[in-house]
Amino acid sequence: MYKGWFAFGVAVLLTAVSGTAAAQSTNQQDIVVPNGDVAREPVPAVANHDPNELPAASSTHRMFGILPNYATVERNAPSHEFTARDMMRATAKNSFDPYVFPFVGAAVALGQGGSASYGCRYATAFADNAIGNFMTSALVPAVLHQDPRYYQRGTGGFGARAMYAVTRTIVTRSSSGKAQFNYSDIAGNLGASAIANVYYASANRSATATLTRWGTQVMWDALSNELKEFWPDIRKRIRSPRRSAAD
Repeated sequence: MYKGWFAFGVAVLLTAVSGTAAAQSTNQQDIVVPNGDVAREPVPAVANHDPNELPAASSTHRMFGILPNYATVERNAPSHEFTARDMMRATAKNSFDPYVFPFVGAAVALGQGGSASYGCRYATAFADNAIGNFMTSALVPAVLHQDPRYYQRGTGGFGARAMYAVTRTIVTRSSSGKAQFNYSDIAGNLGASAIANVYYASANRSATATLTRWGTQVMWDALSNELKEFWPDIRKRIRSPRRSAAD
């Protein structure tokens, strides 16, 4: 059971490095191009942006008012440079938000029980989530100079937008805005799955089990992208009845 709590401790310690990441120096702005993607070019930084702070939670940074969403850029929204420090802070917010703790608890309760205690399974699941987040959204993209944020397409038919969202697991942008293979997500999740072998039981350390965890996490990232793509539309529909009632 101690391995589960060791995993939890590893996840919590990741927050400590969020304040020590070195800042990157590129200033960029989004430019919509015909195929619906976004190109980038150097421009002055957005006014009033403090590189040491991220925006407070709002309807944009929480989906359904609950799920943290600090690494999404909605269409036509201003986009400041995303430094290594920003990556660490956004990932810490997404991983250690107060709503994440009960969400993981509910997921563990609804999952398969196994022989381990609930506390041990909770610690393992929480560590899986946090370590995966830091690997794919902070550590690997900072090293490879990739932008881990999700950029909403926001235009086109449902099928085109859904396809765009799911392909962001394999296509991302460099810090300079060029399309690149998404090493951050693919290699980051593989690294996180391998790290998990430190605290998983020996029966779950095989190559098959590791690859299964990796594939599952990539699948969840793809589903998360779908939610990020369509959340602004859902939010608008939720608000519309309220506005009508007020009128």
